[in-house]
Amino acid sequence: MSNAKRFAKFLLAVLSVPVAGGADTRVAYKIDSEKSKIQIQVAREGFFKAFGHDHLVSAARFCGEVQLDARKIENSSVSFTVQAESLAVVDPGESEKNRKEVQATMLGEQVLDAARYPQIQFSSIGVKVISNKKDVIELQVEGTLSLHGLKKSVAAPVRVQTGEDGTLNADAEVALLQSDFGITPIKVAGGTVRVKDKLRLNLHIVARKVSS
Repeated sequence: MSNAKRFAKFLLAVLSVPVAGGADTRVAYKIDSEKSKIQIQVAREGFFKAFGHDHLVSAARFCGEVQLDARKIENSSVSFTVQAESLAVVDPGESEKNRKEVQATMLGEQVLDAARYPQIQFSSIGVKVISNKKDVIELQVEGTLSLHGLKKSVAAPVRVQTGEDGTLNADAEVALLQSDFGITPIKVAGGTVRVKDKLRLNLHIVARKVSS
């Protein structure tokens, strides 16, 4: 039996989805934003990078849905929307004044321009099963990310686990280039301290089954 079929059989048992007679096996899950986390790691570089600070940014308001096809995992999908102005700088050890200054720059016209582009959106276009080990499934998810008025294709490895209460838990990390989305990385002190073009987006998603 293939990995995809074993995973489908396991999910069918957990979710009690009937398989007889060509019934629709898709199940909708709503992302629980209170239990989930979407964070962005922003690193510094340059000759005097030791005098700057790396930044950690967290999204406060986002929503989304997972459509799970338990019979054929490749037909599953995920989508979510982040409100750009809800992104907050949470740098540990940094002063509140500095955090507010960095956040104002991040949300302003120089970077995200959140007033003009209020939402960051992702919609998957393909799901591939990489491996299935017990209750941990490794997937490759491809999709379209809309950011700063531009749309780009992205792909990320996703690790999925099922909870005893029927929830889905997924973890993913993807690297993004700001320049791919028309954003010029911030430079200070004549460029001796600057933000790296590459960002790391970390997601921990908890999704709960939507009642029929």
